[in-house]
Amino acid sequence: MSSPVHQNSSFSTPQWWKEAVVYQIYPSSFQSHSGATTGWGSIQGIASRLDYLKSLGVDVVWSSPICKSPQADMGYDIADYKQIYHRYGTLQDVDNLIAELTKRGMKLMMDLVVNHTSNEHAWFLESRSSKDSPKRDWYIWKKPKSVSADGVPEPPSNWAQILGEANSAWTYDEKTGEYYLSLFTPEQPDLNWENPEVRAAVWDVMHFWLQRGAAGFRMDVINLISKVPGYPDAEVVLGAGCKFQPAFKYFVNGPKMHDYLQEMHREVLSKYDTITVGEMPGISDDDEVLRTVGAKAGELRMIFIFDLVDIDKPHVRMALKPWDVKEMKSIISRWQRVMIEKDGWNSVFIENHDNPRSVSRYVDDSDEWRHIGAKLIALMQTTLGGTLFIYQGEEIGLRNISKSWDIEEFKDIETINYWAKVNDLYADNPEELAYGRKIIDMKARDHSRTPMHWNAEENAGFCDAGAKPWMRIMDDYKTVNVDAQMKADLGDDLSVWQFWQRGLKDRKEHADVFVYGDFEELSVEHPNVFAYVRTSIKGEKWLVVLNYSGQELEWLMPDNLSVQFWACSNYVKGRAEKPLKKTIPLKPWEGILGRGVECVEYDDAKFAKADSFGYDKLSKPQSRPTTEISDVKFWLVTGDVKPPLKEIKYEAPSQSWGVGSPVYFLLIREGDLKRCKKDFQ
Repeated sequence: MSSPVHQNSSFSTPQWWKEAVVYQIYPSSFQSHSGATTGWGSIQGIASRLDYLKSLGVDVVWSSPICKSPQADMGYDIADYKQIYHRYGTLQDVDNLIAELTKRGMKLMMDLVVNHTSNEHAWFLESRSSKDSPKRDWYIWKKPKSVSADGVPEPPSNWAQILGEANSAWTYDEKTGEYYLSLFTPEQPDLNWENPEVRAAVWDVMHFWLQRGAAGFRMDVINLISKVPGYPDAEVVLGAGCKFQPAFKYFVNGPKMHDYLQEMHREVLSKYDTITVGEMPGISDDDEVLRTVGAKAGELRMIFIFDLVDIDKPHVRMALKPWDVKEMKSIISRWQRVMIEKDGWNSVFIENHDNPRSVSRYVDDSDEWRHIGAKLIALMQTTLGGTLFIYQGEEIGLRNISKSWDIEEFKDIETINYWAKVNDLYADNPEELAYGRKIIDMKARDHSRTPMHWNAEENAGFCDAGAKPWMRIMDDYKTVNVDAQMKADLGDDLSVWQFWQRGLKDRKEHADVFVYGDFEELSVEHPNVFAYVRTSIKGEKWLVVLNYSGQELEWLMPDNLSVQFWACSNYVKGRAEKPLKKTIPLKPWEGILGRGVECVEYDDAKFAKADSFGYDKLSKPQSRPTTEISDVKFWLVTGDVKPPLKEIKYEAPSQSWGVGSPVYFLLIREGDLKRCKKDFQ
């Protein structure tokens, strides 16, 4: 039995940013505005869809970078933090967006990219202009380690580039004869956070946006800002022929990272009521994570922990390793429990702009099962504790790019670099080339970056009919789109969008359970079923059962549990007709949610257990009483319920289960069981 939420911790203390539903927008692919001919999304386009987002249940809009950029890495190479990329719009457009969000009770979260800048940023242009430049040490410059026999300067270390493992993380500058560190691409030189002038410049950027009305930041790879001094060579983990090696241990959660984040909090974040989430790849140690997101850490509200989306990742991202449902369950359950027990806070996400679509990764994205699998994931996401993040298109079950697409249709720099590496190493090896293409089909970042499907019209409603989208639109947009799913009348079923909308509504109405509640996993060793109980601090319980397989199966509910009713299934619009205890049949990829009751034994009688009498005496019961209660053949009638129980009157339920009668259902405290048994015999 897991430890409950501690009443003396801050975990269950309500905060707006804890309960917020955050919707990530990839601005190039979300929505263009009327009359635009660029084929790119825009800030005006985002503003035109705010009513849509509000109707879904979104509270915070997080946009991936919109600042001025040469777009070497789709905006994650910023050339000016205080100007907007011209295809997206202007600063005035951002001001208008913030104003429109505010009218709807919504907020804007910016993407803060400050581990590196663009090589076209004024800071870097000045830094590389001369070894004597006042901004030379705003970036990380090093002399070559050596010069080869043929006169080629060698990089300072063997660190591999993150977005192209075949390349060095160091870029040589001919003019000054030194290398600069560029962990991602040569166009993205790393800032030198050791320099207090750099940190002050970052604080200035943050103040600029917060004073303009932004509610906070998603911080791009913020745990890479501190590097191990000396930049030592990385261990060799990749195969023969790989000159450069992953060096994550030398720049992930480096020695001064916490100092920098605490300074950020003191100088900036403590002065505003913000939402902050740090992207922190490569870290999975409980205590290290809690140093950032613990209630008293004084750093960030939460971080993105990548264990789940890295479940199929070995040493590098563009590679594969096997995984199973038990591993997936273990990852999710671990972080649910860690944050409860150690007073931290979770971010709940399963998709973003750097990962493939969840319906293609974790379930079955075939035409037959896509909508069922997408709703299974939605049920899980909306019932896990923490701040919920949804990525654009996740709410309609968008899937990966078709395997029939030519490689030239892929636009991402990581995909391009990876495919070049595969062709360089295996040009004459068809099997290796096919395997490389398989990895792209499963892992490429392009899968989540295709334009949004708004309707069945030309260009999927993403941009005007006369414009050419910057990236090809998925072939299934005529059947898988927002308009069709919002208007869908599927009889006894819900579309993926409708299911998400209902799930978000239920999450908000039961935030004490699904946002702040305790978490206990059931059937830990089951190979396919992920089942867990969420319990509010007042004792309200909900049971979630998810069949992560394409097979029909039966799940055995623990003897100490039953449900009052199954509130929903991803197969039907209304309540699921299932047994309330014992053996529960599950269809392929089925997920069900039940109002749970924990039962306890007293001799030969069972009674429902609860922590309080928190039922409105003026409301009629919403469902049949539990099997345990109906077996005893009583319901409690209205009236103040105070011990001793002999003052309580009761009568047998009518055939209509109390509808139209003055008979009401009430839970019994465990401590009253002995008196209950005596009175009811």
